[in-house]
Amino acid sequence: MVRVRFAPSPTGHLHIGGARTALFNLLFARRHGGTFILRIEDTDLKRSSYESEEVIIKDLQWLGIDWDEGVVKGGEFGPYRSTERRHIYKEYVDKLLKEGKAYYCYCTPEELEEERKNLLKKGQMPRYMGKCRYLSPEEIKAFEEQGRKPVIRFKVPDDQLIVVDDMVRGKVEFDSSGIGDFVIVKSDGIPVYNFAVVIDDYLMKITHVIRGEEHLSNTPRQILIYDALGMEIPKFAHVSLILGKDRTKMSKRHGATWVEQYRDEGYLPEAIINFLALLGWSPESEQEIFSMEELCRQFSLDRVAKNPAVFDIDKLKWMNGHYIRNSSTERITEMAVPYLLKAGYIKERDAEERFSWLNDIVDAVKESLTVVSEVAEKTRLFFEDSVSPEDDEAREVLKQDHIPHLIEVFREKVKQAPEVDEGFLNRVFKEIQKQTGIKGRKLFMPVRVLLTGQTHGPELGRILMILGKNSILKRLDHMQKNFI
Repeated sequence: MVRVRFAPSPTGHLHIGGARTALFNLLFARRHGGTFILRIEDTDLKRSSYESEEVIIKDLQWLGIDWDEGVVKGGEFGPYRSTERRHIYKEYVDKLLKEGKAYYCYCTPEELEEERKNLLKKGQMPRYMGKCRYLSPEEIKAFEEQGRKPVIRFKVPDDQLIVVDDMVRGKVEFDSSGIGDFVIVKSDGIPVYNFAVVIDDYLMKITHVIRGEEHLSNTPRQILIYDALGMEIPKFAHVSLILGKDRTKMSKRHGATWVEQYRDEGYLPEAIINFLALLGWSPESEQEIFSMEELCRQFSLDRVAKNPAVFDIDKLKWMNGHYIRNSSTERITEMAVPYLLKAGYIKERDAEERFSWLNDIVDAVKESLTVVSEVAEKTRLFFEDSVSPEDDEAREVLKQDHIPHLIEVFREKVKQAPEVDEGFLNRVFKEIQKQTGIKGRKLFMPVRVLLTGQTHGPELGRILMILGKNSILKRLDHMQKNFI
Protein backbone atom coordinates (compact mmCIF):
# COMPACT_ATOMS: atom_id res chain seq x y z
CA MET A 1 0.00 0.00 0.00
CA VAL A 2 1.26 3.47 -0.91
CA ARG A 3 2.34 5.60 2.05
CA VAL A 4 3.75 9.09 1.43
CA ARG A 5 4.52 12.05 3.67
CA PHE A 6 5.08 15.77 3.72
CA ALA A 7 7.63 16.63 6.39
CA PRO A 8 8.25 20.38 6.64
CA SER A 9 10.69 22.02 9.00
CA PRO A 10 8.75 24.51 11.18
CA THR A 11 11.19 27.37 10.77
CA GLY A 12 8.92 29.88 9.04
CA HIS A 13 5.98 30.17 6.70
CA LEU A 14 4.79 27.53 4.23
CA HIS A 15 6.63 28.28 0.98
CA ILE A 16 4.69 27.95 -2.24
CA GLY A 17 7.15 25.23 -3.31
CA GLY A 18 6.49 23.32 -0.11
CA ALA A 19 2.76 23.56 -0.74
CA ARG A 20 3.28 22.03 -4.19
CA THR A 21 5.29 19.18 -2.66
CA ALA A 22 2.51 18.53 -0.16
CA LEU A 23 -0.06 18.61 -2.96
CA PHE A 24 1.85 16.14 -5.14
CA ASN A 25 2.11 13.75 -2.20
CA LEU A 26 -1.60 14.07 -1.49
CA LEU A 27 -2.56 13.52 -5.14
CA PHE A 28 -0.27 10.49 -5.45
CA ALA A 29 -1.74 8.95 -2.29
CA ARG A 30 -5.33 9.56 -3.41
CA ARG A 31 -4.67 8.24 -6.93
CA HIS A 32 -3.34 4.97 -5.48
CA GLY A 33 -5.70 4.63 -2.54
CA GLY A 34 -2.83 5.19 -0.14
CA THR A 35 -2.09 7.16 3.01
CA PHE A 36 -0.80 10.73 3.25
CA ILE A 37 1.12 11.63 6.42
CA LEU A 38 2.06 15.03 7.84
CA ARG A 39 5.24 14.90 9.90
CA ILE A 40 7.11 17.80 11.48
CA GLU A 41 10.91 17.68 11.21
CA ASP A 42 11.95 20.04 13.99
CA THR A 43 15.57 18.89 14.42
CA ASP A 44 16.76 22.49 14.00
CA LEU A 45 16.10 23.55 17.59
CA LYS A 46 17.31 27.12 17.13
CA ARG A 47 15.03 27.96 14.22
CA SER A 48 12.05 25.69 14.79
CA SER A 49 8.98 26.98 16.62
CA TYR A 50 5.52 25.79 17.47
CA GLU A 51 4.16 29.05 16.02
CA SER A 52 5.62 28.16 12.61
CA GLU A 53 4.15 24.68 12.88
CA GLU A 54 0.72 26.19 13.50
CA VAL A 55 1.09 28.49 10.48
CA ILE A 56 2.02 25.54 8.24
CA ILE A 57 -0.91 23.48 9.48
CA LYS A 58 -3.32 26.40 9.03
CA ASP A 59 -2.11 27.00 5.46
CA LEU A 60 -2.40 23.33 4.51
CA GLN A 61 -5.93 23.21 5.92
CA TRP A 62 -6.87 26.40 4.05
CA LEU A 63 -5.62 24.88 0.80
CA GLY A 64 -7.64 21.74 1.38
CA ILE A 65 -4.54 19.55 1.61
CA ASP A 66 -5.86 17.09 4.16
CA TRP A 67 -3.69 14.38 5.67
CA ASP A 68 -4.77 10.99 6.95
CA GLU A 69 -2.21 10.55 9.70
CA GLY A 70 0.32 12.68 11.55
CA VAL A 71 0.43 15.77 13.74
CA VAL A 72 -2.97 16.89 15.04
CA LYS A 73 -4.63 13.67 13.83
CA GLY A 74 -2.29 11.07 15.35
CA GLY A 75 -1.81 7.51 14.14
CA GLU A 76 -0.20 4.21 15.01
CA PHE A 77 3.28 5.27 13.83
CA GLY A 78 3.66 8.38 16.02
CA PRO A 79 4.87 10.52 17.53
CA TYR A 80 5.04 12.73 14.43
CA ARG A 81 7.56 15.37 15.57
CA SER A 82 11.27 14.63 15.36
CA THR A 83 12.02 16.05 18.80
CA GLU A 84 9.55 13.60 20.33
CA ARG A 85 11.34 10.65 18.73
CA ARG A 86 14.84 11.05 20.19
CA HIS A 87 14.58 7.80 22.15
CA ILE A 88 13.81 6.00 18.91
CA TYR A 89 16.80 7.46 17.06
CA LYS A 90 19.19 6.50 19.88
CA GLU A 91 18.59 2.80 19.30
CA TYR A 92 19.76 3.08 15.69
CA VAL A 93 22.68 5.38 16.49
CA ASP A 94 23.91 2.86 19.06
CA LYS A 95 23.59 0.08 16.50
CA LEU A 96 25.79 1.96 14.00
CA LEU A 97 28.38 2.76 16.69
CA LYS A 98 28.45 -0.84 17.90
CA GLU A 99 28.96 -2.19 14.37
CA GLY A 100 31.72 0.32 13.63
CA LYS A 101 29.65 2.12 10.99
CA ALA A 102 29.70 5.40 12.92
CA TYR A 103 32.15 7.06 15.31
CA TYR A 104 32.64 9.99 17.64
CA CYS A 105 34.36 13.03 16.13
CA TYR A 106 36.05 15.60 18.36
CA CYS A 107 37.20 18.05 15.66
CA THR A 108 36.63 21.71 16.50
CA PRO A 109 34.90 24.14 14.11
CA GLU A 110 38.30 25.82 13.58
CA GLU A 111 39.92 22.53 12.57
CA LEU A 112 37.11 21.74 10.21
CA GLU A 113 37.34 25.18 8.60
CA GLU A 114 41.08 24.75 8.11
CA GLU A 115 40.50 21.38 6.44
CA ARG A 116 37.85 22.92 4.17
CA LYS A 117 40.23 25.71 3.07
CA ASN A 118 43.03 23.26 2.33
CA LEU A 119 40.78 21.11 0.14
CA LEU A 120 39.59 24.16 -1.76
CA LYS A 121 43.18 25.25 -2.38
CA LYS A 122 43.84 21.83 -3.93
CA GLY A 123 40.77 22.24 -6.12
CA GLN A 124 38.91 19.47 -4.28
CA MET A 125 35.33 19.31 -3.03
CA PRO A 126 35.23 20.18 0.71
CA ARG A 127 34.40 17.13 2.82
CA TYR A 128 35.41 15.57 6.09
CA MET A 129 38.51 13.44 5.56
CA GLY A 130 38.02 11.04 8.46
CA LYS A 131 40.52 12.45 10.93
CA CYS A 132 38.70 10.95 13.94
CA ARG A 133 37.80 7.63 12.28
CA TYR A 134 40.35 5.58 14.19
CA LEU A 135 41.05 7.44 17.41
CA SER A 136 42.75 5.47 20.18
CA PRO A 137 41.22 5.31 23.68
CA GLU A 138 44.01 7.61 24.86
CA GLU A 139 43.22 10.22 22.21
CA ILE A 140 39.51 10.07 23.04
CA LYS A 141 40.28 10.52 26.74
CA ALA A 142 42.52 13.51 26.03
CA PHE A 143 39.84 15.21 23.96
CA GLU A 144 37.21 14.62 26.63
CA GLU A 145 39.50 16.03 29.30
CA GLN A 146 39.76 19.17 27.15
CA GLY A 147 35.97 19.45 27.40
CA ARG A 148 35.35 18.76 23.72
CA LYS A 149 31.82 17.59 22.99
CA PRO A 150 31.80 15.16 20.07
CA VAL A 151 29.45 14.77 17.17
CA ILE A 152 28.74 11.34 15.73
CA ARG A 153 29.74 10.79 12.12
CA PHE A 154 28.64 8.10 9.69
CA LYS A 155 31.52 6.14 8.20
CA VAL A 156 31.08 6.46 4.44
CA PRO A 157 32.36 3.44 2.47
CA ASP A 158 35.21 4.22 0.06
CA ASP A 159 34.75 4.13 -3.72
CA GLN A 160 31.13 3.03 -3.69
CA LEU A 161 28.77 3.89 -6.54
CA ILE A 162 25.44 5.07 -5.15
CA VAL A 163 22.57 4.91 -7.64
CA VAL A 164 19.34 6.81 -7.09
CA ASP A 165 16.66 5.30 -9.32
CA ASP A 166 14.50 8.41 -9.35
CA MET A 167 10.90 8.23 -10.61
CA VAL A 168 11.18 11.72 -12.11
CA ARG A 169 14.84 12.17 -12.98
CA GLY A 170 15.79 8.61 -13.93
CA LYS A 171 19.05 7.08 -12.70
CA VAL A 172 21.35 9.51 -10.90
CA GLU A 173 24.77 8.28 -9.78
CA PHE A 174 26.97 9.50 -6.92
CA ASP A 175 30.51 8.50 -5.91
CA SER A 176 30.84 7.91 -2.17
CA SER A 177 34.42 9.22 -2.30
CA GLY A 178 33.10 12.73 -2.81
CA ILE A 179 30.80 12.68 0.19
CA GLY A 180 33.03 12.38 3.23
CA ASP A 181 32.00 11.10 6.65
CA PHE A 182 28.97 13.17 7.57
CA VAL A 183 27.44 14.08 10.91
CA ILE A 184 24.39 12.09 12.02
CA VAL A 185 24.15 13.37 15.61
CA LYS A 186 25.15 16.89 16.70
CA SER A 187 27.16 17.63 19.81
CA ASP A 188 23.95 18.47 21.70
CA GLY A 189 22.69 14.94 21.08
CA ILE A 190 20.10 15.90 18.44
CA PRO A 191 20.13 13.74 15.29
CA VAL A 192 20.50 15.70 12.05
CA TYR A 193 17.89 15.70 9.31
CA ASN A 194 19.63 13.16 7.05
CA PHE A 195 19.63 10.57 9.81
CA ALA A 196 16.25 11.26 11.42
CA VAL A 197 14.44 11.24 8.10
CA VAL A 198 15.70 7.75 7.27
CA ILE A 199 14.59 6.30 10.60
CA ASP A 200 11.22 8.06 10.43
CA ASP A 201 10.50 7.04 6.85
CA TYR A 202 11.44 3.44 7.56
CA LEU A 203 9.44 3.09 10.76
CA MET A 204 6.43 4.88 9.26
CA LYS A 205 6.58 2.48 6.31
CA ILE A 206 6.92 5.25 3.72
CA THR A 207 6.90 3.68 0.26
CA HIS A 208 7.55 6.78 -1.88
CA VAL A 209 9.51 9.91 -1.00
CA ILE A 210 8.22 12.75 -3.19
CA ARG A 211 10.09 15.97 -2.51
CA GLY A 212 11.85 18.94 -4.09
CA GLU A 213 14.91 18.63 -6.32
CA GLU A 214 17.02 20.47 -3.72
CA HIS A 215 16.91 17.28 -1.62
CA LEU A 216 18.49 15.15 -4.34
CA SER A 217 22.00 15.80 -2.97
CA ASN A 218 20.85 14.42 0.42
CA THR A 219 19.65 11.17 -1.08
CA PRO A 220 23.01 9.32 -1.40
CA ARG A 221 23.71 9.92 2.30
CA GLN A 222 20.28 8.60 3.19
CA ILE A 223 20.71 5.53 0.97
CA LEU A 224 24.01 4.77 2.73
CA ILE A 225 22.22 4.86 6.10
CA TYR A 226 19.43 2.62 4.80
CA ASP A 227 22.04 0.12 3.60
CA ALA A 228 24.07 0.26 6.82
CA LEU A 229 20.98 -0.50 8.89
CA GLY A 230 19.70 -3.18 6.50
CA MET A 231 16.52 -1.24 5.78
CA GLU A 232 14.45 -1.37 2.62
CA ILE A 233 14.89 1.81 0.57
CA PRO A 234 11.74 3.68 -0.53
CA LYS A 235 11.25 4.90 -4.07
CA PHE A 236 12.37 8.48 -4.65
CA ALA A 237 10.83 11.19 -6.84
CA HIS A 238 12.52 14.59 -6.87
CA VAL A 239 10.32 17.30 -8.31
CA SER A 240 11.93 20.16 -10.23
CA LEU A 241 12.51 23.62 -8.82
CA ILE A 242 10.03 26.46 -9.28
CA LEU A 243 11.56 29.40 -11.15
CA GLY A 244 10.42 32.95 -11.71
CA LYS A 245 9.57 34.18 -15.20
CA ASP A 246 13.21 35.29 -15.59
CA ARG A 247 14.25 31.64 -15.07
CA THR A 248 15.92 32.30 -11.72
CA LYS A 249 14.97 30.64 -8.44
CA MET A 250 11.63 31.79 -7.08
CA SER A 251 12.14 34.68 -4.67
CA LYS A 252 10.48 37.83 -3.33
CA ARG A 253 11.24 39.79 -6.47
CA HIS A 254 8.89 37.48 -8.39
CA GLY A 255 6.03 38.19 -6.00
CA ALA A 256 4.72 36.45 -2.91
CA THR A 257 6.54 33.26 -1.90
CA TRP A 258 4.41 32.17 1.08
CA VAL A 259 0.95 30.62 0.95
CA GLU A 260 -0.21 33.02 3.67
CA GLN A 261 0.58 35.99 1.41
CA TYR A 262 -1.62 34.62 -1.36
CA ARG A 263 -4.47 34.08 1.07
CA ASP A 264 -4.10 37.64 2.33
CA GLU A 265 -4.14 39.02 -1.23
CA GLY A 266 -7.47 37.37 -1.94
CA TYR A 267 -6.61 34.24 -3.87
CA LEU A 268 -8.99 31.31 -3.58
CA PRO A 269 -7.50 28.04 -2.32
CA GLU A 270 -8.88 26.03 -5.23
CA ALA A 271 -7.14 28.40 -7.66
CA ILE A 272 -3.82 27.95 -5.84
CA ILE A 273 -4.28 24.17 -5.88
CA ASN A 274 -5.15 24.10 -9.57
CA PHE A 275 -2.18 26.33 -10.43
CA LEU A 276 0.33 24.41 -8.29
CA ALA A 277 -0.75 21.09 -9.78
CA LEU A 278 0.24 22.35 -13.23
CA LEU A 279 3.65 23.55 -12.02
CA GLY A 280 5.73 20.65 -13.23
CA TRP A 281 2.91 18.19 -13.97
CA SER A 282 1.07 18.04 -17.28
CA PRO A 283 -2.26 16.28 -17.83
CA GLU A 284 -2.84 14.11 -20.86
CA SER A 285 -5.32 16.62 -22.33
CA GLU A 286 -5.21 20.40 -22.86
CA GLN A 287 -7.50 20.89 -19.87
CA GLU A 288 -6.38 23.65 -17.50
CA ILE A 289 -9.18 23.94 -14.93
CA PHE A 290 -9.29 21.01 -12.50
CA SER A 291 -11.16 20.26 -9.33
CA MET A 292 -9.31 18.49 -6.53
CA GLU A 293 -11.26 15.33 -7.35
CA GLU A 294 -10.15 15.46 -10.99
CA LEU A 295 -6.54 16.00 -9.98
CA CYS A 296 -6.68 13.00 -7.64
CA ARG A 297 -7.95 10.82 -10.49
CA GLN A 298 -5.46 12.01 -13.12
CA PHE A 299 -2.19 12.77 -11.30
CA SER A 300 0.79 10.54 -12.05
CA LEU A 301 4.51 10.91 -11.45
CA ASP A 302 5.35 9.79 -14.99
CA ARG A 303 3.92 13.08 -16.27
CA VAL A 304 5.99 15.21 -13.89
CA ALA A 305 8.66 17.04 -15.88
CA LYS A 306 12.40 17.06 -15.14
CA ASN A 307 12.70 20.67 -16.26
CA PRO A 308 12.07 23.53 -13.82
CA ALA A 309 8.54 24.88 -13.61
CA VAL A 310 8.01 28.59 -14.28
CA PHE A 311 5.77 30.50 -11.88
CA ASP A 312 3.58 32.71 -14.08
CA ILE A 313 1.72 35.12 -11.80
CA ASP A 314 -0.42 36.33 -14.70
CA LYS A 315 -1.70 32.80 -15.30
CA LEU A 316 -2.43 32.41 -11.60
CA LYS A 317 -4.45 35.64 -11.62
CA TRP A 318 -6.36 34.48 -14.69
CA MET A 319 -7.11 31.19 -12.99
CA ASN A 320 -8.12 32.92 -9.77
CA GLY A 321 -10.45 35.21 -11.71
CA HIS A 322 -12.10 32.12 -13.17
CA TYR A 323 -12.72 30.68 -9.71
CA ILE A 324 -14.02 34.03 -8.41
CA ARG A 325 -16.54 34.26 -11.23
CA ASN A 326 -17.68 30.69 -10.59
CA SER A 327 -18.03 31.14 -6.83
CA SER A 328 -21.19 32.37 -5.13
CA THR A 329 -21.31 36.12 -4.68
CA GLU A 330 -22.02 35.57 -0.98
CA ARG A 331 -18.68 33.79 -0.59
CA ILE A 332 -16.76 36.53 -2.41
CA THR A 333 -18.56 39.20 -0.38
CA GLU A 334 -17.52 37.51 2.86
CA MET A 335 -13.94 37.45 1.57
CA ALA A 336 -14.25 41.10 0.50
CA VAL A 337 -15.38 42.45 3.88
CA PRO A 338 -11.86 42.74 5.41
CA TYR A 339 -10.66 44.78 2.42
CA LEU A 340 -13.69 47.09 2.60
CA LEU A 341 -13.11 47.53 6.33
CA LYS A 342 -9.45 48.30 5.80
CA ALA A 343 -10.33 50.87 3.14
CA GLY A 344 -12.69 52.56 5.62
CA TYR A 345 -15.74 52.05 3.38
CA ILE A 346 -17.74 50.19 6.00
CA LYS A 347 -17.84 49.54 9.73
CA GLU A 348 -17.92 46.18 11.47
CA ARG A 349 -21.68 46.27 11.95
CA ASP A 350 -22.26 46.87 8.21
CA ALA A 351 -20.86 43.43 7.40
CA GLU A 352 -23.92 41.92 9.06
CA GLU A 353 -26.61 44.59 9.00
CA ARG A 354 -26.05 45.66 5.38
CA PHE A 355 -24.72 42.41 3.93
CA SER A 356 -27.35 42.27 1.19
CA TRP A 357 -26.36 45.75 -0.02
CA LEU A 358 -22.66 44.84 0.11
CA ASN A 359 -23.47 41.66 -1.78
CA ASP A 360 -25.06 43.71 -4.57
CA ILE A 361 -21.95 45.91 -4.75
CA VAL A 362 -19.57 42.96 -4.93
CA ASP A 363 -21.78 41.26 -7.49
CA ALA A 364 -21.52 44.35 -9.69
CA VAL A 365 -17.71 44.12 -9.84
CA LYS A 366 -17.19 40.38 -9.38
CA GLU A 367 -16.65 39.67 -13.08
CA SER A 368 -13.70 42.05 -13.21
CA LEU A 369 -11.81 40.74 -10.17
CA THR A 370 -8.63 38.69 -10.50
CA VAL A 371 -7.93 38.77 -6.75
CA VAL A 372 -10.44 39.67 -4.06
CA SER A 373 -8.17 42.41 -2.68
CA GLU A 374 -8.97 44.42 -5.83
CA VAL A 375 -12.49 44.86 -4.51
CA ALA A 376 -11.58 48.02 -2.57
CA GLU A 377 -10.51 49.88 -5.69
CA LYS A 378 -13.21 48.38 -7.91
CA THR A 379 -16.04 49.36 -5.53
CA ARG A 380 -14.70 52.76 -4.46
CA LEU A 381 -17.25 54.57 -6.64
CA PHE A 382 -20.13 53.16 -4.56
CA PHE A 383 -18.83 54.48 -1.25
CA GLU A 384 -17.79 58.03 -2.10
CA ASP A 385 -20.06 60.95 -1.31
CA SER A 386 -19.11 62.64 -4.56
CA VAL A 387 -17.04 61.73 -7.59
CA SER A 388 -14.97 63.62 -10.14
CA PRO A 389 -13.95 62.82 -13.71
CA GLU A 390 -11.00 60.46 -13.30
CA ASP A 391 -9.18 61.23 -16.56
CA ASP A 392 -9.16 63.33 -19.74
CA GLU A 393 -11.47 60.90 -21.51
CA ALA A 394 -14.12 61.36 -18.82
CA ARG A 395 -13.72 65.15 -18.88
CA GLU A 396 -14.16 65.21 -22.66
CA VAL A 397 -17.45 63.31 -22.33
CA LEU A 398 -18.83 66.05 -20.07
CA LYS A 399 -17.85 68.81 -22.53
CA GLN A 400 -20.39 67.71 -25.14
CA ASP A 401 -23.05 70.32 -25.95
CA HIS A 402 -26.04 68.19 -24.98
CA ILE A 403 -24.83 67.39 -21.44
CA PRO A 404 -26.59 70.29 -19.59
CA HIS A 405 -29.93 69.37 -21.13
CA LEU A 406 -29.38 65.67 -20.47
CA ILE A 407 -28.65 66.34 -16.78
CA GLU A 408 -31.86 68.33 -16.33
CA VAL A 409 -34.02 65.68 -18.00
CA PHE A 410 -32.34 62.78 -16.17
CA ARG A 411 -32.52 64.58 -12.80
CA GLU A 412 -36.26 65.19 -13.26
CA LYS A 413 -36.88 61.52 -14.11
CA VAL A 414 -35.04 60.43 -10.94
CA LYS A 415 -36.91 62.95 -8.77
CA GLN A 416 -40.27 61.75 -10.05
CA ALA A 417 -39.49 58.07 -9.48
CA PRO A 418 -40.64 56.57 -6.16
CA GLU A 419 -37.39 54.57 -6.20
CA VAL A 420 -34.70 53.48 -8.62
CA ASP A 421 -35.67 49.88 -9.31
CA GLU A 422 -35.90 47.59 -12.32
CA GLY A 423 -39.12 49.22 -13.43
CA PHE A 424 -37.42 52.62 -13.44
CA LEU A 425 -34.47 51.23 -15.42
CA ASN A 426 -36.73 49.60 -18.00
CA ARG A 427 -38.41 52.89 -18.90
CA VAL A 428 -36.12 55.81 -18.04
CA PHE A 429 -33.68 55.64 -20.95
CA LYS A 430 -36.45 54.95 -23.46
CA GLU A 431 -38.30 58.01 -22.20
CA ILE A 432 -35.18 60.19 -22.39
CA GLN A 433 -34.46 59.04 -25.93
CA LYS A 434 -38.01 59.82 -26.98
CA GLN A 435 -38.04 63.19 -25.21
CA THR A 436 -34.58 64.46 -26.25
CA GLY A 437 -33.48 62.41 -29.23
CA ILE A 438 -30.28 61.60 -27.37
CA LYS A 439 -29.46 57.90 -27.66
CA GLY A 440 -26.76 55.27 -27.72
CA ARG A 441 -23.30 56.20 -26.50
CA LYS A 442 -24.24 59.88 -26.26
CA LEU A 443 -26.83 58.93 -23.65
CA PHE A 444 -25.30 56.10 -21.68
CA MET A 445 -21.68 57.26 -21.46
CA PRO A 446 -22.47 60.72 -20.01
CA VAL A 447 -24.77 59.18 -17.40
CA ARG A 448 -21.99 56.77 -16.42
CA VAL A 449 -19.43 59.58 -16.10
CA LEU A 450 -21.86 61.82 -14.20
CA LEU A 451 -22.46 59.09 -11.61
CA THR A 452 -19.03 57.43 -11.38
CA GLY A 453 -16.45 59.76 -12.92
CA GLN A 454 -15.38 56.82 -15.08
CA THR A 455 -15.88 55.79 -18.68
CA HIS A 456 -15.82 52.09 -17.78
CA GLY A 457 -16.87 49.89 -14.93
CA PRO A 458 -19.86 47.84 -13.77
CA GLU A 459 -23.05 47.61 -15.79
CA LEU A 460 -24.82 50.96 -15.66
CA GLY A 461 -28.16 49.62 -14.47
CA ARG A 462 -26.46 47.93 -11.50
CA ILE A 463 -24.76 51.21 -10.60
CA LEU A 464 -28.08 53.09 -10.61
CA MET A 465 -29.84 50.56 -8.40
CA ILE A 466 -27.00 50.33 -5.89
CA LEU A 467 -26.57 54.10 -5.59
CA GLY A 468 -30.27 54.72 -5.17
CA LYS A 469 -32.29 57.90 -5.67
CA ASN A 470 -30.64 60.20 -3.13
CA SER A 471 -27.03 59.39 -4.09
CA ILE A 472 -27.83 59.79 -7.79
CA LEU A 473 -29.28 63.26 -7.22
CA LYS A 474 -26.35 64.34 -5.03
CA ARG A 475 -23.84 63.22 -7.64
CA LEU A 476 -25.67 64.96 -10.46
CA ASP A 477 -25.71 68.20 -8.46
CA HIS A 478 -22.00 67.89 -7.61
CA MET A 479 -20.99 67.23 -11.22
CA GLN A 480 -23.15 70.03 -12.61
CA LYS A 481 -21.82 72.53 -10.08
CA ASN A 482 -18.15 71.67 -10.47
CA PHE A 483 -17.54 70.25 -13.95
CA ILE A 484 -20.28 71.33 -16.37
